[in-house]
Amino acid sequence: MDFYRGVLGWEFSDPDPEFGGYAMARVNGADVAGLGPQPAPDVPVAWTLYLASDDVDATVAAVTEAGGSLAMEPDDVGGMGRMAVAIDPAAAAFGIWQAGQHLGAGRVNEPGALTWEDLRSTDAERARAFYAQVFGYRYENVDGAPDDYSMFSLPGGEGLGGIGGMMGQDDLSSHWLVYFGVADVDATVTTAESAGGSALAPAFDTSYGRMAALADPQGAVFWVVATPA
Repeated sequence: MDFYRGVLGWEFSDPDPEFGGYAMARVNGADVAGLGPQPAPDVPVAWTLYLASDDVDATVAAVTEAGGSLAMEPDDVGGMGRMAVAIDPAAAAFGIWQAGQHLGAGRVNEPGALTWEDLRSTDAERARAFYAQVFGYRYENVDGAPDDYSMFSLPGGEGLGGIGGMMGQDDLSSHWLVYFGVADVDATVTTAESAGGSALAPAFDTSYGRMAALADPQGAVFWVVATPA
């Protein structure tokens, strides 16, 4: 929490013992993410992307029907909501969240908040078919991106994230990446390094904003991207 306070400007709720010491990260009073202890020693420290569902149990059934599997069966989180953790056919893990009292991210697309998410997959074509079957995603190409990368959206909606290949990280397994907005990418990289984190990809310019890939002091990987004023 100390690291993310300094790097992303987050404030935190008090860790809740009822939920295993889980704490909500907040920007201007709105929930933007959550941090908690490792559920087991063999579970790597990592960010988990949660995708919304109106019915977690129905979504879990669709996951298995489409060739995925479960890492955590559906379970209620007090009155906050109902959740499960699934694994797609190319072995990328993701959460599924059915809102109760807690909807999810209360702010997006601004400094300190989620702005984008990418799936880096060892089988991008199969992954696209899986997520289309489970969540109804539609896909379109992105200018300047690799041929195997597509932006996904819900029917009639705006782009939500991307699904593509491993982009040169062939020694890793499939995984989701989260992007958080910042006002100044270079300053954020400097702050992260001074706080014990590391820059996996130094700041660079793209047509979608200046970006960098970071790891926190425990090795959890995330990206930061400059958000427009």
